[in-house]
Amino acid sequence: MVKEIDAREQACPKPVIMTKKALESMDKGEIDVIVDNEVAKENVSKLSKSMNLEYSVSRDNENFIINIVKGEKEEVKEKEDIDICKPNLFKDTTIAINSDKMGEGNDELGKILIKGFIYSLTESLPYPSTLVFYNNGVKLTVEGSECLEDLKTLEEAGVEILSCGTCLDYNNIADKLSVGGVTNMYTIVEKIKNSTNTITI
Repeated sequence: MVKEIDAREQACPKPVIMTKKALESMDKGEIDVIVDNEVAKENVSKLSKSMNLEYSVSRDNENFIINIVKGEKEEVKEKEDIDICKPNLFKDTTIAINSDKMGEGNDELGKILIKGFIYSLTESLPYPSTLVFYNNGVKLTVEGSECLEDLKTLEEAGVEILSCGTCLDYNNIADKLSVGGVTNMYTIVEKIKNSTNTITI
């Protein structure tokens, strides 16, 4: 029997939290999560992927239905064993970037500095595991950003790039996101809380 989670009309990050609680309450099985906006669909899909669960997305009129299958724990363990064998190119560090400028003072200088900072990340090993962008920081991950190519280089190398969906919507630039994925405040808290190191720019 497929369990149904109705997360329509729920503000970010409630759909993710409802989904996570439902998945944690079962050893294995299947759930359908119903949401009514693109950001919630992306966030729930991303949660499924982060938990190594199979999922698919379908559309029913104005709603999205994310079907998630939770299987045997052995499947997860097998993937974890594979991940352990990867070269240590990453450090368990989350860098949180809350502005499209670096530091206080002259705005033009701040933009030069943040561009230099992100470029320097591409040249420095180990890479951080995650870059989180929120508030005006999301302007760096959208079309027209001078940091875009360097961010794409980091993403191709395996660095997780996440932009706050609420911040993209607030700035009316959600449709211009050009690198990484959309995230929510719950995931941002989890990333910052669970990383060995967190750096805020």
